[in-house]
Amino acid sequence: MVRDLIRKNRSYRRFYENVSMGLETLRELVDLARLSASAGNKQPLKYVLSCDAEKNAEIFSTLAWAGYLPDWPGPSEGERPSAYIVVLKDTEISDPFGCDHGIAAQSILLGATENELGGCIIASVKREKLGNLLNVQSRYEIAFVIALGKQKEDVVIETVNSSGDIKYWWDSESVHHVPKRPLDEIILR
Repeated sequence: MVRDLIRKNRSYRRFYENVSMGLETLRELVDLARLSASAGNKQPLKYVLSCDAEKNAEIFSTLAWAGYLPDWPGPSEGERPSAYIVVLKDTEISDPFGCDHGIAAQSILLGATENELGGCIIASVKREKLGNLLNVQSRYEIAFVIALGKQKEDVVIETVNSSGDIKYWWDSESVHHVPKRPLDEIILR
């Protein structure tokens, strides 16, 4: 069951924008992060939730999408996320943050997957601009943004080819291909 969730949990970058997500769904996803492990149990993460079209547009304007697809400016209107979770690190609770934000993001995305939703962690963020738009206090650092919605693309996992190229790509049918290294390559003997 966990394996199936992990295999379905891909970085989706195109969504059915008109399929809305409610604030309660976002709260439930953040609650999964709240219940997850935290280094020293300090729990230094905070979250800004958005499922409002106007606020979503502001957040979208601060994001860069798909580094391996440099000619793609991101999802077009109608294919943009219907919600976002902005993950913040509270510097008054803990600094450095270790891997808390990664654990939290994985919990959120697995919860989204379980609810037949998709998401994408976006770390390429105009942090100062987003912080100003959301009136984020200086004690918080923006870690990344999680884009969420009903996914509008198929993602296929495949084995890295003989060239070793790990870059994801879309084929002519708009199927998103994600090469993964073989298990025997990543386990050292």
